[in-house]
Amino acid sequence: MSKVVIHGHTFKIKISAAEIHKAVSDVARQINIDLKDKKPLFLAVLNGSFMFASDLMKKVNVECEISFMKLASYEGTSSTGTIKQLIGINEDIKGRTVVIIEDIVDTGNTIENIAEQLKELGVSEIKIATLLFKPEAYTKTIPIEYTAIVVPNDFLVGYGLDYNGLGRNLADIYVLDYVADEKK
Repeated sequence: MSKVVIHGHTFKIKISAAEIHKAVSDVARQINIDLKDKKPLFLAVLNGSFMFASDLMKKVNVECEISFMKLASYEGTSSTGTIKQLIGINEDIKGRTVVIIEDIVDTGNTIENIAEQLKELGVSEIKIATLLFKPEAYTKTIPIEYTAIVVPNDFLVGYGLDYNGLGRNLADIYVLDYVADEKK
């Protein structure tokens, strides 16, 4: 589908499923090199990262574990600026290398919040793996070690990203089509 309509807004394709899968493979390849002797814990941030985490883990061949954390910071198409921890970490992570798996890093508020929590729990090393990175919006200093795709500061949907709950199941990633919406 070259265009989709979600909650009355038209979105056009921005990144194809094939481009996504190649980028995920590239990230996994680098993780396999960098973390081959670390036995990392991958910590996927739900809900948005579920597709990226699943595809990434299929390609990571180092000895590792995965767990999930659920936080929320979005309402509609913009960040609320407030992060709420909904589901925490149950594993003993003291002294471990933890790789945070994110769907998208824009302002960095979520990453900063998680990193602070992990430091309090005594992790030895924190790495960030994100499907999408918006450098124009990023306001933090935490390094993003593994970026699959760099994108402009647009609102995106698909491949785990949603618009008010819809669109996560799309295989491609879409951007709001302002031209189509202006005709309405």
